[in-house]
Amino acid sequence: MSVTRRELLKLAGAAGTLSLAPAIVRAQKLEKSKVQIAVGGKALVYYLPLSIAEARGYFKDEGLDVSIADFAGGSKALQAVVGGSADVCSGAYEHTINLQSKGQFYRAFALQGRAPMIVLGVSKKLGYKTPTDLKGKKIGVTAPGSSTSMLVNFFLAKHGMKPSDVSFIGVGAGAGAVTALRTGQIDAISNLDPVMSALDTAGDVQIVVDTRKLKDTLDVFGGNMPAGCLYASQDFISANPNTAQALANAIVRADKWIQKASPDEIAKAVPASYLLGEPEVYKASLTKSKEGISPDGSFPADGAATALRALQSYVQLDESKLDLSKTWTNDFVKRANEKYANG
Repeated sequence: MSVTRRELLKLAGAAGTLSLAPAIVRAQKLEKSKVQIAVGGKALVYYLPLSIAEARGYFKDEGLDVSIADFAGGSKALQAVVGGSADVCSGAYEHTINLQSKGQFYRAFALQGRAPMIVLGVSKKLGYKTPTDLKGKKIGVTAPGSSTSMLVNFFLAKHGMKPSDVSFIGVGAGAGAVTALRTGQIDAISNLDPVMSALDTAGDVQIVVDTRKLKDTLDVFGGNMPAGCLYASQDFISANPNTAQALANAIVRADKWIQKASPDEIAKAVPASYLLGEPEVYKASLTKSKEGISPDGSFPADGAATALRALQSYVQLDESKLDLSKTWTNDFVKRANEKYANG
């Protein structure tokens, strides 16, 4: 006996929740097919799953018409989402905690990076020996308030210093950041690949902190530190669950493809501008950072607590206002992994 889609929906309603309907039914109707995603530094390896999902047509496969607005840093992308000019942010997970502390409820629902992949390097012209050498110095970050400045603040706090002991300069996430360090506009830089590999390969910087590998991330933060992810307001997710699912599907599929792809394949898939004119350096940076890409989009159980500890090292947060369980969810990526179990 055949059952119509309407009858299935009635059955699901009678059961009390649409989630009981088969996935094929729930996936047929997107509440919102046109989605604006804001990102801060799209060309960075940190956001590689987003770029792969776009370049390989994974968003389109899910019935989505996605447009991506690229900003100088994650804090700028965050402003776009909070301000309403974008629906979803591709950014650092810890922003959801900061927002919740201010009474703004945002939730991460698909992980791109399981390590921050941020590197702090000091110009070799500075003759760096100890952390206190950074006092009074200009440190380049993608944008003030972004995860790149978070790492610097965390590092300073661990060594008895405050954010006000240095000057933060926004330098973006591309060739301009490389130029800023090489021309002496900044004394140190907190950035990501391929920017940091370009500077390191050329001998321009001394690496002080490196969170591209899981072991180093655990050493620095004392736990798993979720990084790049898709997050949106809880209102958006509640109103558009099928759309959020489609977005998670695309990111999980991209995460899985990256795990199997070679540096050559990835370099061919992304826009040529991502390579910063140095394709071999870009491919080398992929090798250095690939471990930091999430293999399946899932958030680690201890990730929220790790991120909170990092934030509390340099900013006061009222824990009574926080419910970390509401800043992330694995519900969407679980279903995405069922759909793309074989990649």
